[in-house]
Parts: sequence; structure tokens; C-alpha cells
Amino acid sequence: MNHEIDDVDYVLHSSMSYEMYQRLMRIRNHDLHKFIAWVTDLCKPSSVFISTGSPEDLEYIRRRAIETGEEIPLKTPGHTVHFDSPFDQARAREDTAILLPGSQRLPFIRTKDRDEGLREMFSLLSGVMKGKEMLVGFYSLGPKGSPFSILAVQVTDSYYVMHSENILYRPAYDEFVRQGERVRFLRFIHSQGELNEMGQSRNIKQRRIYIDLPGETVYSVNTQYGGNSIGLKKLALRLTIKRAMEEGWLSEHMFIIGVEGPGGRATYFTGAFPSMSGKTSTAMLGRLIGDDLAFLRNINGEVRAVNPEAGVFGIIEGINLIDDPLIYEVLTKPGEVIFSNVLITEDGDVYWNGKGEPVPERGINYTGKWWKGKTDDKGNPIPPSHPNARFTVSLKAFRNLDPRYDDPNGVVVGGLIFGGRDPDTWVPVFESFNWDHGVVTIAASIESERTAAVIGKTGEREFNPMANLDFLSVDLGIYITNYLKFGENLKNPPRIFGVNYFLRDEQGRFLNSKEDKRVWLQWMERRIHNEVGAVKTPIGYVPRYEDLRRLFHNVLGRDYGLEDYNRQFAIRVGRLLNKIERVWKIYSEVSTTPRKLFEVLEEQRQRLIEAGRLYGDPIPPLKFEY
Repeated sequence: MNHEIDDVDYVLHSSMSYEMYQRLMRIRNHDLHKFIAWVTDLCKPSSVFISTGSPEDLEYIRRRAIETGEEIPLKTPGHTVHFDSPFDQARAREDTAILLPGSQRLPFIRTKDRDEGLREMFSLLSGVMKGKEMLVGFYSLGPKGSPFSILAVQVTDSYYVMHSENILYRPAYDEFVRQGERVRFLRFIHSQGELNEMGQSRNIKQRRIYIDLPGETVYSVNTQYGGNSIGLKKLALRLTIKRAMEEGWLSEHMFIIGVEGPGGRATYFTGAFPSMSGKTSTAMLGRLIGDDLAFLRNINGEVRAVNPEAGVFGIIEGINLIDDPLIYEVLTKPGEVIFSNVLITEDGDVYWNGKGEPVPERGINYTGKWWKGKTDDKGNPIPPSHPNARFTVSLKAFRNLDPRYDDPNGVVVGGLIFGGRDPDTWVPVFESFNWDHGVVTIAASIESERTAAVIGKTGEREFNPMANLDFLSVDLGIYITNYLKFGENLKNPPRIFGVNYFLRDEQGRFLNSKEDKRVWLQWMERRIHNEVGAVKTPIGYVPRYEDLRRLFHNVLGRDYGLEDYNRQFAIRVGRLLNKIERVWKIYSEVSTTPRKLFEVLEEQRQRLIEAGRLYGDPIPPLKFEY
């Protein structure tokens, strides 16, 4: 740790009950004992609760979340609502930093001198839990007893945070006991800080989220929003990405699903999309293993993946019975669900934007009492629920859960899908020529319009390689190099696909319906098994019209016109060349970018220039069939 405790046993004995002390001592790991003693000495809680993950302990956390007002029970059994501060509703990029020794810097990533950052954090955490109970939870990222598994400890003074983690992650106190001194664990320390009259973090200007890579520790203070406070979520991703880089695997911001093909076979895909780009809705179209994160390893020459999580922390805006029946069912039936930053209606139910029901006249939301027409101090309308309102629920609540969701050996990955909110450049679905081509021109070249999940101006197009830029803790060029190397030792590399659900015409109208993604998934599934052909274009393989016409009929029961095909799958040469120019410029400023990236981009540029010379711009896909 960063400073030693002279008498670990004395600190532990004096800060917790005998029962809690005994629970901790059952884990024979001196490093863990030192860590808990150090945090206790720093934060000065009035008591400490060591959770074993037992049904009784889980129930205690649920009950205390309600008793303290961190969660409000609803009329549907098991449903509760949590409210964050109006100023604490999304990942706070400006308050988040990677701590690195000395003057080290990482491109596109906010970094801070480690010593300076730790001093600031220790000052903010000093005595922060006075009068509060400190909660300690033990979890496994990935199935327990798996070669993928990474163990972690969460310390927090928020019952809502620990309740969320108890839903989202596999309890692993027993694994800590079993492994004893062999345990290497990630560490997460969180405090809500001082609370206002609504029970929300008061000192948002002192909100800090610091990721200490050398110590494999994340510190988070003066915040409640799940993306800033739930340690094992995206905060852990920064730590696992670094570990993956060191050990030669991939820790990714990806869903994992099994897509059912002909004869009921399941082909497994991972998919990376920036927030609010269709990631969760795509994940719900298959057999669900995970909606957000994935660990990928090369096992005997094939890529296998597990979901480090056991639950979903999903965006709720726009979820309705017609478009999202599986999620809607989970959110409206009895069972353990935490809603955050939605509207509580007068009859004790919840309403969120886009629910598909009439907007209530009044209720309670994160701003307090709410009514139709309510505005903020600048005169802007306040919607019933926040655009980044969330739900937290166990994977076991979904009836499309894949039976192998907890398989310690993972599932074999047949395809990787990358997508973003792109109004005018990418076609709706296409396949790369090979691993390197897919990594460079699809995965490493994602651009996406900014959404409400990140604080900042919406609508701007952002560069977001692998949909992972916000969470990188390593140099981008080295990250890309690791991706390319990962593919070198695979006997049968997964196919890499690009998708774009947000293509628009000149009038700004979407060229595809929400349902069309079902067809794209079926086309990709058949491509992996070499059951459909493709049209070879400068950017990769696109579907043939006849295959799509048949799939639209079989999957959606509707016709698919040739005019739609030509508009959607036209190769927009000028826009694609502009994209290469933007991506090239970005990577040319990263000194560690592998030469291979520029070589692959240049090959694509030349193909596009030649195609434009021959066929003009845009180019209907049928031109490439002859």
C-alpha cells in the first residue's frame, strides 16, 4: 500500500465486530488484511461490514439501501429506484484520470502524476466515512474457478453500490478463502462523500475517479453514478486492459451472444459499440451471455470468451414493448431490479423516456418533485427521466440467457462485430478481408456521434477505436499492436464485421428500420459457415442482394427492394476517403502506432481511388459483381 499500518491486527480489531473480524481472518491473506486495515484507518468508518455473499448478507445490503433512502421501493415486488445528483448522471471524463509515475503520458487519455493524484485522493478520503458503515465485498470477474477469472475487492460506504455489485458480479468470498495467500486481487475504494438533503453526493466539484495502475487500485469519491462508483464495471476495465496487454489476451468493451442459425446451431459473436449505438438491443437478439464486457483468450488456437459480469447495467431510455420485448419483460415483472434516474409515478410505478406509454402529469425524479413542463434554472425542459437513466438486473432474469453463460471455459468466438452511430459513411453490414484488415479499417477506425452517456456536447462525431477509448489504460498504438499480434497465433481467426444502424439519407431519415439488424446478424452467421457469398468491394465483403432478399423474407417476413439495397450498400468513396484521412491523421500523431496500420489504410485508400475512377461516387454495390 501507499503507507504502512504499524499494527494491522489492532486496527482491524478496533474497527469491526468480532464476527466481522473472524470473517476477514478466514481469508488467510496478509496483503488483504493490510489493505482493509489501511482503508479503515484512512476513511474512519464507525463500523465495518464484511460480506460473505450469503443470502443473509445480500438481504442485509438490500434492506439497508432502502432504510437509508439510497433506494426507494416501488409497488412491483423487488423493484427499487436510486437517484443520482443532477450533476452526476454520466461518466465524468474530466474528473477521471489514470495515475502514472513521473511525467508519463498516454495519447487521448487523461493522466495525472501518480504521487500528486494519490496525495489528493488520500486527502479527499481522509475521514470520509465517519459516522458511516464501511462495506467490503468479494467478487470474481468471470466464472469462478476459470482460467479467465480475476478476483476483486470492493470497499464502499454506499449500500446502492454494493447492492448493484451483488447483482452484477459473482460473489467470491469462498474463492478468497480457498486461495488464501495465492490471491492476487484488484482493489476498489469508493465513498459517496457528504450527502445533500436528497441523499445525493454534495461535493460534485471534488468528484474524483483515479485509476492507479501500479497498485491495481481504483479510487472514487464524491460520486454515486454507477459508471463512476461501481468499481468492477468500467473502472475495472482499465485495470484488466493493462493486465491483458501484459499477458497477451484481450479485455474488451463487448457483448457476447449466440446467434441461432439454420437447424438451431449457435454461433457466438462478440460486439463492440460506443454507448447508445445499438449494443444492448443487438445483444438481446441472440442467446445472451453478456451485454457489455468480454475477456477473450487464445486457447489452443481458437478465441474463447467469457463475460466478466453476471448482470446488466443498461441504458433504459427508449426501451419499449415493441422494440425491446425481452428487456421490457424483465423490467416490468416482479424481481430484483434497481432503476436509476427514472420517474417514480404517483401510483408507485416507474416511467422512463420512450417507454411507449403516455407521459405522466407528475411524479418524482432526480430533481425532486417533477411535473409536465418543469424547467431548469436556464429554462430548459426537464424530461421525466434522464437520457442516461439505467437499470441493474441479473442475467438470470432474461429468458434468452444462453445455457453456457457461466461456462468456465468460455465459448468459441466465430465473429467480432464493431459498430457506431455513423450517419453517412459505413454501409449497414460488411466483412473485412482478414484479421489485420478488420482490426485496422473497422475496429481501430470507429467513429460515432456523441450521446448522453458521456458528459459533453451530443451529436459530435468522436473517434472511438474498438469502442474502448474511454477505458484505455495503455498507449493506443501498443493496444492496436497487441490486437494485431493476437490474431497471428490463431488457427482459425474469427471473422471481423462492421455494422452501422444509423445511416441516413439527405433529408436525415434513417435508411434502415430497427428490425433490420436481425437480418444483418443472420447474414454474418451464415458467412462464418460459408453458406452465403458476398460482393467484394474496396472496403470488404458486402451482402449480395439475392441473399438479403431471401433473409428479409425469412427473418422479417417482408420484401426487400433493390432500390433500398443500392441506397444502403452504396460505396461512398469520397466520405470513405475522408474517413481514412481523419483516422490516418490521428494515428500519425501516436508515435507507437504499428506500421502495419498505415500499410492497411493505404491499401484501402488505393482501392477506393481506383474504384472511384472506374465507377464514380457513390458506387452501387452491383457494379462490383461484374
